[in-house]
Amino acid sequence: MILNTEHIAKSFGKNKVLKDISFQLKAGSITGIVGENGSGKSVLMEIIVGARSADKGIINRNGKIGYCPQRALLFPHLTVQEHFIYFSTAYGIGIDQLKRRSEELLLRFNYKKYKQEKIINLSGGTQQKLNLSIALLHEPDLLILDEPYNGFDWDTYQRFWNYTNHLKKQGCAILIVTHLLSEKERLDHIYELENGVLV
Repeated sequence: MILNTEHIAKSFGKNKVLKDISFQLKAGSITGIVGENGSGKSVLMEIIVGARSADKGIINRNGKIGYCPQRALLFPHLTVQEHFIYFSTAYGIGIDQLKRRSEELLLRFNYKKYKQEKIINLSGGTQQKLNLSIALLHEPDLLILDEPYNGFDWDTYQRFWNYTNHLKKQGCAILIVTHLLSEKERLDHIYELENGVLV
């Protein structure tokens, strides 16, 4: 089991955002969590990756985690390549793996021509490609995607789903969190987050 959550709860004041969340992710599976804006999806993702603490509950994670947040955590005056270098250091990736992975991802999502461009000069869609690539850079066992295809054009959208199939075959567990899910047939499990519980 790549991820196991048991009875996760989180409140902000009197507002109980998450009441009792329990689910599991297996290797080589794609799971979706859908819900309206404000339903607590991003809060749940932040708890799973350790960016926010739960009020109660247990989370067990196995393997490397890749996290693509809804809002890209990018530095406006660094280039695309400088971001790869920065995050490779954080992940503990060596030079050879950095070169191989960055080139692969630039080609996979079709934005190699922007390699030396500063983030401030890039469109929102290209920034989102980099946001996703950073989550994938260290070849995670668990990939958590919060509204991952916001700003993607149709070509990138198709490239994204093709790559998720590739990752699934490699044994990566993928969790996609979104308010809109039109590719239901691609997923193994779908939950709806409503009134603080998963259905």
